[in-house]
Amino acid sequence: MIRRIRSIFIVCLGLVIAPLAAAQSDKPFRHVTIATGNETGVYFPAGGAICRMVNRNASELGFRCSLESTDGSTFNLEALRKELVDFAIVQSDRQYHAFFGSDTFKDVGPNKAIRSVFALHPEAFTVLARKGSGIESFDDIRGKRVNVGGDGTGQRATLEALMEAYGWKMSDFAEALEYKASDQPRMLCAGKIDVMLYVVGHPSGAVKEATTLCDSVILPLRGKAINKLIANHPYYRKTMIPGGIYRHTPDSVWTFGVAATFITRENVPDEVVYALVKAVFENLDLFRRLHPALADLKPESMIRDGLTAPLHPGAEKYYREKGWIR
Repeated sequence: MIRRIRSIFIVCLGLVIAPLAAAQSDKPFRHVTIATGNETGVYFPAGGAICRMVNRNASELGFRCSLESTDGSTFNLEALRKELVDFAIVQSDRQYHAFFGSDTFKDVGPNKAIRSVFALHPEAFTVLARKGSGIESFDDIRGKRVNVGGDGTGQRATLEALMEAYGWKMSDFAEALEYKASDQPRMLCAGKIDVMLYVVGHPSGAVKEATTLCDSVILPLRGKAINKLIANHPYYRKTMIPGGIYRHTPDSVWTFGVAATFITRENVPDEVVYALVKAVFENLDLFRRLHPALADLKPESMIRDGLTAPLHPGAEKYYREKGWIR
């Protein structure tokens, strides 16, 4: 059973919440909730940016927006399926498997009620090694203490796909640990693990913490195994962690990754999805300034990249009005 989600209202982020009184509008006031991720990742501030676009005109739109801080993609998809939230930010690979009922979603079956809204930032599979661990490349993590993430998490699922491409097993690690993503930097710097893994947009608070506090290094992932992985999975792609944003990483680092995608349920009203999408795209310049990971977003990629599920009719209506789809 899903545990109770902790709701984080946008007022906690110092953003302006529109008045709650429905009397200020002739539209019925309602509340929508976005499932995001932990506070050290990018999902949480990205969800906050979406909510800010909504809440700045909430009385006019007829609804306001709040965030749920969660354990990430798999949790968010289950919460969406059980209608505990209205929207969710999830990895594109997790969206794919949830929609088709594959991989870790085999037991619950396909969720054909998922609807795409738009794509967000690219997310890089990020591997950090502790200074002094003797790790200089990804191949060197065999025989080391690796935080593989909890069973069912997006981090764990991505690692397992990568390990299959390399022909590795969990037993190839000295220890396969399951610390939460938010605990990884502290465990790495305390010497409890040698390697932390994170599927995350950049810049990331957690990666900055690990590279600053204990001089951890980011490892590149490239070569035949990575090329094969990308060729065999439509939701993976080559991506780059920009240089100069973390200590000891002056040059860009190549790896692979997914897209962060913003999704909803088919039964969320068309007018609500339309209004939310319009609020974001009509203020895209402001939206891009709210977090560095959002800075390079472009409409043409936002309406396409990583979106397995069909577009929600509310989103589709806006994109057709803009002439972006036919």
